[in-house]
Amino acid sequence: MAEGASVCVIIAAYRAEATIGRAVASALSQPEVSEVVVVDDASPDATGQRAKAADDGTGRLRVLRMPQNSGPAAARNHALDVSSAPLVAVLDADDFLLPGRFAVLLAMGAFDLAADNIVFVNAASVADLQRADLPSFPPGIEVIDAAAFAAGNLARPGVQRGELGFLKPLMSRDFLDRHALRYDPGLWLGEDYDLYMRMLLAGGRFGVTRKVGYAAVVRAGSLSGQHRTADLLALTQASDRHLGASKRIPGARAWIRRHRNATRAKYLLRAFLDRKAVGGMAAGLRFALVPPTRFMPILRGVLRDKLVTRHVAPATSVARRFLFEADAVTPR
Repeated sequence: MAEGASVCVIIAAYRAEATIGRAVASALSQPEVSEVVVVDDASPDATGQRAKAADDGTGRLRVLRMPQNSGPAAARNHALDVSSAPLVAVLDADDFLLPGRFAVLLAMGAFDLAADNIVFVNAASVADLQRADLPSFPPGIEVIDAAAFAAGNLARPGVQRGELGFLKPLMSRDFLDRHALRYDPGLWLGEDYDLYMRMLLAGGRFGVTRKVGYAAVVRAGSLSGQHRTADLLALTQASDRHLGASKRIPGARAWIRRHRNATRAKYLLRAFLDRKAVGGMAAGLRFALVPPTRFMPILRGVLRDKLVTRHVAPATSVARRFLFEADAVTPR
């Protein structure tokens, strides 16, 4: 990635009328951005109109609308299909970019994915966020391979929204096109993790800096906090595919297997609770015991959820925090 290269910012938006204007304005304010493509995913509110109202008159903004609600992966793929800038960055409609973000990412060197630190900010504290007030994190770039990425996406006790899948890297369109890679439209959960992992398994180079350039707004009821049973099953199946593609990468395979097992355990717990809600404890236990290998993951999940509910404060109670708080990106 070279300094001065042009960037397309993709924003998939659904029911985002309250925040889309801020997201669009933050993208248009970046000098390196040549295109901003907003895809309104058939929102029933004024998301599309609010996005258009944020236009700065430079001709860089396009606002498109999906004929029906298709999910963030499909919306992002549509934006990729109609855009042309050599570098692509995804911005969630709730979030915004901090000034100077792309200058930092473009200066990182030859990476197929280049990402920075994220500041998670309470929705009520967004107006108080000033880049000058953010801490100065240690310099340097860490290269993340498939093993480190899988390890960095395992949930850590007491840590909320700490997985590397939350990263929003600058991506090489050439790499995506050469390897025929796009978001999986069947995923409504973990679609970012899935694409980044497939890029890494295809040989992509992923660099991360601890400098902060992306602001993620934490609010109650966000899609990222909702794990539907079907979504967890689809992500488990995607993890199975990652495992199959990692046969020639032994070091990565072990961590990918751990991530797949953790995702499967979440799916089993959700499926058990579904059956219990519909048919009572007897129906839940029948699912948990046939086959017997389901029982322990489900039991551990029930106990973990009770512990988390008792001891972890809601994410929205913290004014701000960072994806990388310490001096290392990947877990030791």
